Amino acid sequence: MLHSKYPTSSQDTTVDTQHKNEGKKIKGRVVLMKKVVLDVNDLKASILDRVDELLGKAVSLRLISSVNGDPENELKGKVGKPAYLENWVTTIAPLTAGEAAFDVTFDWEKEIGVPGAFVVRNEHHSEFYLKTLTLEDVPGEGRVHFVCNSWVYPADKYKKDRVFFSNKTYLSSDTPKPLQKFREEELVNLRGDDEERGELQEWDRVYDYAYYNDLGNPDKGPEYARPVLGGSIEYPYPRRGKTGRPATKTDPNTESRLKLIQILNVYVPRDERFGPIKMSDLLAYVLKSIPQVLKPEIRDLLVGNKDEFESMEEVLKLYEGGLELPDGILKYISDSTPGEIFKELFRTDGEKFLKFPVPQVIKEDKSAWRTDEEFARELLAGVNPVTIRRLQEFPPSSELDREVYGDQTSQITKEHIEHNLNGLTIDEAIMNNKLFILNHHDAWMPYLRRINTTSTKAYASRTLLFLNNDGTLKPIAIELSLPHPDGDQFGCISKVYTPSSQGVESSIWQFAKGYALVNDSGCHQLFSHWLRAHAVTEPFVIAANRQLSVLHPIHKLLHPHFRGTMNANASARQVLTNAGGVIEEIIFASKFSMEWSSAMYKDWTFPDQALPADLIKRGVAVEDSSASHGVRLLIEDYPYAADGLELWTAIKTWVKDYCSFYYKNDQMVQNDSELQSWWKELREVGHSDKKEEPWWPKMQTCDELIESCTTIIYIASAHHAAINYGQYSTGGFVPNRPTLSRRFMPEEGTPEYEELRTNPDKAFLKTFAPQLPTLLGMATVEILSRHPTDELYLGQRDTAEWTTDADILQASEDFKKNLEAIEAKIEKMNKDERLKNRFGPAKIPYTLLYPSSEPGLTNKGVPTSINI
Repeated sequence: MLHSKYPTSSQDTTVDTQHKNEGKKIKGRVVLMKKVVLDVNDLKASILDRVDELLGKAVSLRLISSVNGDPENELKGKVGKPAYLENWVTTIAPLTAGEAAFDVTFDWEKEIGVPGAFVVRNEHHSEFYLKTLTLEDVPGEGRVHFVCNSWVYPADKYKKDRVFFSNKTYLSSDTPKPLQKFREEELVNLRGDDEERGELQEWDRVYDYAYYNDLGNPDKGPEYARPVLGGSIEYPYPRRGKTGRPATKTDPNTESRLKLIQILNVYVPRDERFGPIKMSDLLAYVLKSIPQVLKPEIRDLLVGNKDEFESMEEVLKLYEGGLELPDGILKYISDSTPGEIFKELFRTDGEKFLKFPVPQVIKEDKSAWRTDEEFARELLAGVNPVTIRRLQEFPPSSELDREVYGDQTSQITKEHIEHNLNGLTIDEAIMNNKLFILNHHDAWMPYLRRINTTSTKAYASRTLLFLNNDGTLKPIAIELSLPHPDGDQFGCISKVYTPSSQGVESSIWQFAKGYALVNDSGCHQLFSHWLRAHAVTEPFVIAANRQLSVLHPIHKLLHPHFRGTMNANASARQVLTNAGGVIEEIIFASKFSMEWSSAMYKDWTFPDQALPADLIKRGVAVEDSSASHGVRLLIEDYPYAADGLELWTAIKTWVKDYCSFYYKNDQMVQNDSELQSWWKELREVGHSDKKEEPWWPKMQTCDELIESCTTIIYIASAHHAAINYGQYSTGGFVPNRPTLSRRFMPEEGTPEYEELRTNPDKAFLKTFAPQLPTLLGMATVEILSRHPTDELYLGQRDTAEWTTDADILQASEDFKKNLEAIEAKIEKMNKDERLKNRFGPAKIPYTLLYPSSEPGLTNKGVPTSINI
């Protein structure tokens, strides 16, 4: 039974109690953080704030009644007299940048009774981060706690009061009447629908939608123009957060871009911005990893005119000493770079530029990456374990339109593979669930002709694998295909490669695996990572803030899983996914990368993001009510799937316990106006290009609510963790996981073939690891794989008092205990020598879904949200 959410009415107190409380003072404690820049005190802001305080300009708070409405103000809760933060000057005297606590004393007014909200007014010169307000000994209530976690700017920046609510939780219909209007007005403020705005400013708190029309920069030249993603049949896409920047001069449909050095200024609502620790890491990333930051003279000094590594030994030296800075370049970079970014570059590296830690894949054995066993294992326990499928027909067919692309059926024959099936026929292998495929053919073929007009020279690949009796996979054939030279309608030209361990044939096989991995790396970064995690989640974030009050239970449930996502995505649009950005530099699809991800969105469905549904759809699991998670894996030793299902079940149990507390029946879901508005806007605006799809949950039942919230949380936590935080472990050594290819497979009789025969490593590096993109890719995945010191992991909250509901706090503790049990289970499985895919030839234990972690490059840890 739902407990009553209503505070005790002051009218219920006795006359004696009222008389006793007359003249009473209510003591409060405010915790806040002053403005900081790059972990350094903003001295100007601090000094001006102190001057403001001495001049009588202060920070005031007024309590709002949750029990008594004001008949002269639309029956909104009565607002009390202002109280002021005490001792601002003396508390801030040391000019410290961390948290500070301030006393505040309110005169108790019986007309206010129990406060359920408060208004804060900042008359200082600069903003501050308001964390909490705690009131003690409130008559009729006792302790009242407000969780704020919001930047409060000077009052002249706002047209409406800043209002904060206590940590109680209410469905919209259960909100105390005096607070209802305040609740509704706050959502109006966040939507920004009440006024016309131009470019949004840092103090604006507006959540709104826009197309991905800021990736290109046609004013810089036609080669920097990119299609608008979203809002069309040709290029469907999720929506992003609105910035309101003006259009480019060249194209009215393309939004103008900020200069790269203004990455910190790209608009997202201020409360969505990274904290100073995360922002500091981002600045380091900008200089270390973005070629546009470095002037051409610096790039030439760093890598000279050569674009190739001469040997594997030269690559390995990157992990020993980095690149020596030539004489004078330290001063040159200093003179060419903003001071705070220069400081970040050299905070740990001394005078070594781009020194890299040793990736796990080569830490124990520098040659294990070359083995077929490690190649196959990483499809189950590497950085992209969400693509492999069970092969259910032979030869593999194509779903591409025959009228446009001709016959794209695979050219792999039984002669290519039957000798590698451990005595089985192909039909027997399929029947016994022994054949699997990494199939990138249909995804890349329509784009390949255009991609290969750039410096890229790539194929569309199909890789067949056989499941051994010991639970490991082995690759048995790789098919590499190119568009037919006479036109798409004539199909493709294909060649099939099979394993070899002798002579030049073994080098050719290594090349074939390289081309297959180039496809897989592009799919991983653009689809599995960017689209399936980052891009599809942002509309959920925007819609939740526009339609769900902070008092709403679903807002409280999902809010931790949205932390930092808008900022991460906005930063990515500035330096990663933009025209000429990192993605186009290091991914083989080059300038067609984001356009390709739009094509992949055409096949995206929300229900299939639920892990059990995804595994079943890929044919790697079947429904089984007797199995512990309701599905049975057909590859029993599938580390991502096994650990993912553990986390999925734990998340779903927590979500079910949570939702069942607030929603006792389906009718309560149907009658929840905020919930229905959120889901409607998410579908019709946030994912507008898919609003007519029949697969969207209708949000009419408790089961639909539980499944949807579980899926959202899983995407933001476990899916993203599995896809992101192992990138440096396997991809930090680029030969193990190449992201681009510069030459086609060498043909016999050519100089390239002779080089392949006589110096296979140099030939491999020339093809798959050009120097500058390699360095850029390594630096990028190193930063993306790191956890900051302020990371929050699955099950954690930024405050213990996020709700007053004891049953929910207990369910949250149960969730944490389940996660601890999962950690113990993962540790046990990683020690089980029978589970060969959890360790492999490279001796990398599978810990990407181990819930907790320390800061840094740990190859484990499941953060609550997508925040990098």
